[in-house]
Amino acid sequence: MRKITALLYMCGCACVVWAQEPQGATFIVKEKSAERVGEELAVSMRIDISGMEIPKSRSVVCTPLIESGDSARALPPIILNGKTRHILYERMERPRSNPPAEYEYRRYNGEEQQIDYRIYMPYSDWMKRSEVSIVMDDCGCGWEASRSDKSPLFSLNFEPVVLRPQLVYVTPVAETVKARQLAGSAFLDFPVNQTVIHPDYRNNPAELAKIRKGIEAVRGNKFATITGLAIKGYASPEGSYTSNARLAEGRAKALLDYVKGLYDFGSAQTRVDYEPEDWKGLEKAVEEGNLPDKEELLAIIRAVEPKDWDAREWKLKTLNGGASYKVLLRDVYPALRHSDYTVDFTIRNFTVDEAKELVFTDPSQLSLNEMFQVAGTYEAGSPRFNEVFEIAVRLYPDDPVSNLNAAISAVQVKQFDKARRYLAKAQECPEKRLAEAAILMYEEKLDEAETILKALTDDPNVGDAARDNLRQIEEKRNE
Repeated sequence: MRKITALLYMCGCACVVWAQEPQGATFIVKEKSAERVGEELAVSMRIDISGMEIPKSRSVVCTPLIESGDSARALPPIILNGKTRHILYERMERPRSNPPAEYEYRRYNGEEQQIDYRIYMPYSDWMKRSEVSIVMDDCGCGWEASRSDKSPLFSLNFEPVVLRPQLVYVTPVAETVKARQLAGSAFLDFPVNQTVIHPDYRNNPAELAKIRKGIEAVRGNKFATITGLAIKGYASPEGSYTSNARLAEGRAKALLDYVKGLYDFGSAQTRVDYEPEDWKGLEKAVEEGNLPDKEELLAIIRAVEPKDWDAREWKLKTLNGGASYKVLLRDVYPALRHSDYTVDFTIRNFTVDEAKELVFTDPSQLSLNEMFQVAGTYEAGSPRFNEVFEIAVRLYPDDPVSNLNAAISAVQVKQFDKARRYLAKAQECPEKRLAEAAILMYEEKLDEAETILKALTDDPNVGDAARDNLRQIEEKRNE
C-alpha cells in the first residue's frame, strides 16, 4: 500500500497528495460542506483530480469518513480508475441502489477533471460534533486497513453556539501591614460646667459600656495588636466659645483617663483632641430636620460673617423670636456633646490555609488579597468560589476592587442586575469593560459588546480574553 500524506486548508482547499509514483499526483477538495436536512445529513464536495496520473490498469479508492469518538461511518467511496480498469468495471454487473453504494469515474490523464460529490445519509446524534476525513486506498485493502493514513477535510458542528465570555479578575494589592480601626461615639452626661466623669450619672452606664465593649472586642482578638487610642471631644454651641473649648478638652481628657484606668495599652500611642463647638454636626442636623425657618438657620450657620462664634450663636438665639433656638436646645444640642473615639490596631497576616478556615467563620480578620487567594483554591464559578467574593464585598462594600470581582462573579452565574450594581462602584479599568461586554454578550447585544471588545484587544491583561470573546461573537453570528 502506498502511503498517503495530507496538506490541509491551503488556499481554502484540502489537498491529499499521493506520495509515491506517479510523482506529484494530487487529489484536491476545492469546495466542501455539510448540512443537516431534516433527519438526514448532506455532505457535498467538489474534487479536482486534474493533477492525478493513474495508470490504465490501476485504481484508487477514496472513501470519505465521518468520525466522532468511537463512532464512525464510511460514506460511499469514490473509485478513480485508469482506462483498462474503467472498462472492466463497466462490464461487471452491480446491483443498483439509491443512494449509490459507490461512485466510479475514469481518470483521463493529462486533462482537467473535476468531480461533484453529494451524498445524503441518515443523521445520528453523535454526528453533531464530528470530523470528516478521506481515506485513500490504492492497494484494494479496504478503508479500514488504510484508516491510519486518513486526511482530515473539515469539522461538523451542529450544536448551537453557546456564548461563554471570558472574564478577568483583578488581584487586590497585598497589605504589608493590615492596619484597622474601630470607631464610635459616646454621649456622656456631665453636671453643668464640669469635666469629671460620673459613671453612674444619667445615661453614662450605657455609654461607657459601649466604649468598653469596643475596646474589649479588639483586646480579645487573638490576631490583633492595639497600636493607638484617640479621643476627640465636642461641645454644643450653647454658651461661650471659650468655656466650651475648656469643656470639650477637659471631658475628652477625662474619658481617656477613665479608659486608661481600666486597661493597660502598653506601648500603644494615646492622644486627645477637641472641637469647642460642633457646628458641622449642627448644620447636618438642621439640614436633615423640618424646622419652619430651616433655610434661615442654615444661612446663619454657613455664613462667613460674623467670624466670632458667640456672635453667630446670638443670631441663632434671636431668629424669629428664639422659637427655633428652643427646639435646637431641646432636640439637637444634646447630640452635639459627644466624644468620638478610635482604636487603631493591626491584624497579623495569614497563610492561605489559615485564611481558608477563617473566610467562612471570621472573615473580618482577612484582607481582600487573602480572600482572593482563598477563592483561587476553589474551581472558578463554583458556589464556594462565588461565595468568597460575596463575603469580600460585604466586608469591603466601598472598595472598587471588591466590587469589581463580585461583579465578575455575578456575571459568571448570570445575575446581571447584581453585577451591574457592583460595577457601578467598581474601578474603571479594562477588566471592568470586559465584564460589561460579557453582560452584553449574554444579552445577545453583540454589536455593543463587539465595540467594547475591539478596544481591549491590545491590553496586556485582558487582550487574550477580548479576542476570544470576539471569536465567539463571530461564531454566534455565523451559526
